[in-house]
Amino acid sequence: MPPSSASSTDSTKSTTGGVQSLERAFDLLERMADAGGEVGLSELSASSGLPLPTIHRLMRTLVVCGYVRQQTNRRYALGPRLIRLGESASRLLGTWARPYLARLVEETGETANMALLDGDEIVYVAQVPSKHSMRMFTEVGRRVLPHSTGVGKALLANTPDNEVRALLARTGMPAATEKTITTPDGFLAALEDVRRLGYAIDDNEQEIGVRCLAVSVPNSPTAAAISISGPAGRVTESATDKIVPVLQQVAGELSEALASQNPA
Repeated sequence: MPPSSASSTDSTKSTTGGVQSLERAFDLLERMADAGGEVGLSELSASSGLPLPTIHRLMRTLVVCGYVRQQTNRRYALGPRLIRLGESASRLLGTWARPYLARLVEETGETANMALLDGDEIVYVAQVPSKHSMRMFTEVGRRVLPHSTGVGKALLANTPDNEVRALLARTGMPAATEKTITTPDGFLAALEDVRRLGYAIDDNEQEIGVRCLAVSVPNSPTAAAISISGPAGRVTESATDKIVPVLQQVAGELSEALASQNPA
């Protein structure tokens, strides 16, 4: 497609009733995120199917707005202005999740959490505490490494092995307790268990005396997981059989609620 032809369609309506140039710009941002945050124009053209002149025009606009920056090697990276948007969206996502976490607390008796995968780290975006005098507390905004958490396992369970190994190589696998998984092979085996069982477990791996059960939120607009955590004496094997179906049901309902916030 020649440049003049691409330009004439950049702001036309798309088949979904939206503005085509906006849809294309957001699609490019998501492709950049999927590629690790930095790409070249030729890579974007190959993955999106858009001609280079169109991509160059869109990227130039995103650079001017601060959502993308051009590196000295002429590749493009996600820009710092996206951080503010992401932080605000994370807070809002946590707000939407709180009623569902409150239901988890009512039905399980344990503290309920919601966490996202942000880069190589897990960040907690919402929590509703248990009503027990002895309860778990994780500060909203806290960041942890994924290998020692139930939510980390739930979030990475369907990530290709090579990408998981690369993430672990970047973060390292420090032991939070003597039960923390500290080898890539051990962690990949744990992810296989998550896929087989349908839920993840943190069994004294982040903190001695604490067990956590977690599931991912299916079809979430960003990778998200919910969990309950409590003393190992209460979150027992028998309790797990009762808690996991509740977690899975609430995750499904939260997924539907999030989808309704983004109508097609």
